Amino acid sequence: MHEVSRFGHVELADMPEDLRERIGAIAERSGFVPNVFRALARRPRELRAFLDYHDALMESNDGLSKAERELVVVATSGANSCTYCVVAHGAILRVRTKDPEIADRVATNPFGVALSPRERAIVDLALLIATDSAALTEAEIDDARLAGLSEDEIWDVGAITALFAMSNRLAHLTDLRPNPEFFLMGRLPR
Repeated sequence: MHEVSRFGHVELADMPEDLRERIGAIAERSGFVPNVFRALARRPRELRAFLDYHDALMESNDGLSKAERELVVVATSGANSCTYCVVAHGAILRVRTKDPEIADRVATNPFGVALSPRERAIVDLALLIATDSAALTEAEIDDARLAGLSEDEIWDVGAITALFAMSNRLAHLTDLRPNPEFFLMGRLPR
């Protein structure tokens, strides 16, 4: 059994300088280096591209709230059976919503969990795109609009779903292990 990834990993100190600085800032805020970065650092160019697109989608202050963005990740990662992303982004969702149960409920039963009408529209659209994107029609886009999502927010739901479909599949390929720190984040007072 491996500690991080079936393909090994790179420690922060051994990453190229630009990645060491970028990942180091994340580690400073969280208190640890998330394993996804340690695993993907084996291929620095790909890690840089992943981080750039991730940050463009997930760190925006326009449109969807940061909690809503994490809601998309947790729902679709659950649908894709991605343990790493459910655990890691579930932790972030719990922290952002201050709800210690929401991530577990969304990841395991996204259709049954109690959500606001806006959150329901976000999750339903994300799940359709994640599981049967060819079935997406104007009717589902209209449903999202009726729930109050703007064109840019609808785009964000789709783009985040697409990015994490890739991320989920890389996590499966690498057999990526969640950091132990993620499991308790947002469940207990700091």
